[in-house]
Amino acid sequence: MNSAVQLISWPGLALAMVPTAVVILIMWRWSAGTGTALYATFRMLLQLLLIGYVLVYIFATREPLVVIGVLVVMLVVSSWIAIRPIPEKSWRLYKNALIAVSLSGVLTLVLVTQWVIGVEPWFSPRYQIPLAGMIFAGAMNTVSLAAERVYAETKRGVAYIEARREAFTAAMIPMINSLFAVGLVSLPGMMTGQILSGVSPLVAAKYQIVVMSMLFGVTGMSAAIFLVLERNVLESAVSDT
Repeated sequence: MNSAVQLISWPGLALAMVPTAVVILIMWRWSAGTGTALYATFRMLLQLLLIGYVLVYIFATREPLVVIGVLVVMLVVSSWIAIRPIPEKSWRLYKNALIAVSLSGVLTLVLVTQWVIGVEPWFSPRYQIPLAGMIFAGAMNTVSLAAERVYAETKRGVAYIEARREAFTAAMIPMINSLFAVGLVSLPGMMTGQILSGVSPLVAAKYQIVVMSMLFGVTGMSAAIFLVLERNVLESAVSDT
């Protein structure tokens, strides 16, 4: 297969932002959080362009401490973002989110890179960082959904066990929908990228199976760990209502 990747020009990149501009215009007309969307879009552009340059250096490094440092930063930031929907933030809340994301994320990353794929050397940034990004982001989003839902339920006076069940079920909906849709409705980013770069679709499909399995596992584990760690606080909140 042709291994050449079609380059995207700067005008082409600008054209790709047209759908984003349309949605932001709708949000402005409907007074639906335009400022947040603009800020998030600007951050996305800045972060991706910067990381594109930074990864050139990181991918060339032979120092495991550099890779470990990047992974630690990813964990710290993703855990902070995970508690964003909760108005009453606290050190305890952040600590529990960090434990949930780190424990589930690191275990999954080690399993996939060292035993499933067999990355050599073990710290290879070309594998570790992209896979860690997918794993930590999946855990972050699910913890965020679970936290928002479980606190909303407990504020309504719902008992912890029922609130936990509702929160866990709601947090897993995006991941379960992805399992249903993959291959029929969507070709996920990693599989699409590999196919575009010339990899056999069958090889790309195997990698995507690994990705979907690791994401399902890490999202479920991170949400469960967070909900268990928050049990005492949530039960106290229900008893006070």
